[in-house]
Amino acid sequence: MISRIETKNKCFVLKGVNEVVFEERPIPEINHPCSVLLQVNYTGICGSDVHYWSRGRIGHFLVKEPMVLGHESAGTVIEVGSKVKSLEKGDRVAMEPGVPCRHCVRCKEGKYNLCEEMAFAATPPYDGTLAKYYVLPEDLCYKLPEKVSLEEGALLEPLSVAVHITRQSNIKHSDSVVIFGAGPVGLLCCAVAKAYGARKVIAVDIQRPRLDFAKEFAATSTFEPTKGSAQENAQRLVLENGLGLGADVAIDASGAESSVQTAIHVLRMGGSYVQGGMGRDEITFPIVAACTKELTLRGSFRYGPGDYQTALDMVAAGKINVKELISRKVAFEEAEQAFQDVKEGKGIKVLIAGPH
Repeated sequence: MISRIETKNKCFVLKGVNEVVFEERPIPEINHPCSVLLQVNYTGICGSDVHYWSRGRIGHFLVKEPMVLGHESAGTVIEVGSKVKSLEKGDRVAMEPGVPCRHCVRCKEGKYNLCEEMAFAATPPYDGTLAKYYVLPEDLCYKLPEKVSLEEGALLEPLSVAVHITRQSNIKHSDSVVIFGAGPVGLLCCAVAKAYGARKVIAVDIQRPRLDFAKEFAATSTFEPTKGSAQENAQRLVLENGLGLGADVAIDASGAESSVQTAIHVLRMGGSYVQGGMGRDEITFPIVAACTKELTLRGSFRYGPGDYQTALDMVAAGKINVKELISRKVAFEEAEQAFQDVKEGKGIKVLIAGPH
């Protein structure tokens, strides 16, 4: 049991655009017999966190009230509800940060990531995990094997995003895969595609240091676009990487219009395209190429059933080394500077330690 002498829950709170504060809030209560109280040990900074901090909104999600940031976390079980069976005090867990309603049509058909009532951490109006304590349902806590660290556990969230994106492509063994955007999710898509048996995994980005990292991390080759047209870049990409009639799978993890256009042109007839990155609301899209190639086009949003467990299994089996993505770890009190560093593109992944 947590000592009730301790009554404060230190949180990192977004008050307004570019305005964050440390705030003492009440320790959350276990309000369901199948939930657990966690002490948060590490939290990664996601691009969406930075977006809310610097702009106050993402699409129609608008920050109207103060909101605790953070959703890429791992923690330690402090208390368990009366009906919790799979976890006990002291267990280390990865924290899946979205609680679906479990009752709607989308939930019942196995697509809970599309639940209209999803309560997702650090998505308005729901508070995030950059706090000392957080409550989650038992089934959204993934017990970490002894050989998987809490730092790795925090990175299961972006890895789960990559697992979901890659699965959306219906990737097959020996496929050639081109991944646009070598940020954390794009890099992890490279790793997942490789783990699924892709023959070629080509990372595309406009930043040479990221491409160099991608080649060391998981990509079999890289490509740096020029200022030419999407068709010209696609043709050069195919030629330089021996893709013949085109790639089997293209994934955009950047949201950049030029990347989307190039991805459509780089695919073979009957290829598969997945949009994972979020950019502008509307872009110019090569619809004729998509139609005449009879491409399979799919979006991807967060993660669904099995994705978190798959991510954990991949890390536990040594198929993906997420530790290589960790640029540095900082104390909770350094959270604001860490956000600034991520905004400026410093490093790949920064982890914030939980408050003491």
